[in-house]
Amino acid sequence: MAIVSSITNHSSLPNDKGQERLVGSTLLKEELKLSKQDSLRPKSFDHFVGQSELKQVLEISVKASLKRGEALDHLMLYGPPGLGKTTMALVIAEELGVKARVTSAPALERPRDIVGLLINMEPRELIFVDEIHRLNRISQELLYPAMEDRRLDLTVGKGTSSRMRSIELPPFTLVGATTKPAALSSPMRDRFGITQRLDFYNYLDLENIIKRSANLISLSISDDASHQLARRSRGTPRIANRLIRRVRDFAEVHSSSKIIDVQVVNDALDLHRVDQRGLDATDRSYLGLLINQYQGGPVGLETLAAALGEDSTTLETVVEPYLMQIGFLQRTARGRVVTPAAEKHCLLTSVNKEDK
Repeated sequence: MAIVSSITNHSSLPNDKGQERLVGSTLLKEELKLSKQDSLRPKSFDHFVGQSELKQVLEISVKASLKRGEALDHLMLYGPPGLGKTTMALVIAEELGVKARVTSAPALERPRDIVGLLINMEPRELIFVDEIHRLNRISQELLYPAMEDRRLDLTVGKGTSSRMRSIELPPFTLVGATTKPAALSSPMRDRFGITQRLDFYNYLDLENIIKRSANLISLSISDDASHQLARRSRGTPRIANRLIRRVRDFAEVHSSSKIIDVQVVNDALDLHRVDQRGLDATDRSYLGLLINQYQGGPVGLETLAAALGEDSTTLETVVEPYLMQIGFLQRTARGRVVTPAAEKHCLLTSVNKEDK
């Protein structure tokens, strides 16, 4: 299988010091280079850890399309960033034995970008479009007949001499990945024959991912250490792989042991200010402000943003979702409120710091 990649536009929101967040789910600059190597990406369904129901559905669809000798139905994968949407698309292409053309919506801003992509396809080729919800209206409308009727409608000429020309396209599979499926137009969503969501990973699956990644980078890690890393990975494989690289760096400099144990993991992640629940300095500053200055809330978002010196959109889309996911924060009509679990965690964290 060949992978053709277009220029992608990934952004990673900074933390309170203007640095990229170690536990952020978007790709860091260093990972943009690593992602081209695909060193840790699984190449088949058997090697893809987790998402068992999703794999079962897609395996059936892939086997059925191979049996019929047809292109796979157009597929939309959605869910939070870092859960493996791109990886799953590449696995599907590998299982189908077809070429994968990887691009992103920002690289398809102009209609001619879409046209160039479609007319150069090979039969049964797989096209992966990341952040597909960011396609503009014209680009989406160009894809409507291409997806439904394998036809590309073009206007040739200008004014009264213009005419419509239709170009027949070979069978192909469009795989769209998005974190915001509702942002896609309804006609676009309806043209995907298969729509599947990727969920956050449990600790067991994350441990297996960490052990597999450690093996691929020639790193020995104990079961307890992999469990500790899994607990701090926010249910996200991308973060798990990022943390194991930081632990490896720390171990090479500060540890003489040949195996990564819990102590090395704790020391490395304490240095990076990632606590036992995967919270970083930005998360703790947010919770500390709510607890210490506003007695746990309720507090308005704009007030919190002003007090922290952060953009309100950053707090709402980057910081708050994980805190709500683990039950540390509630959004109410009156404002943000911390839960007793968050207060207990912040108390334990401060006690541990004093002990050290």
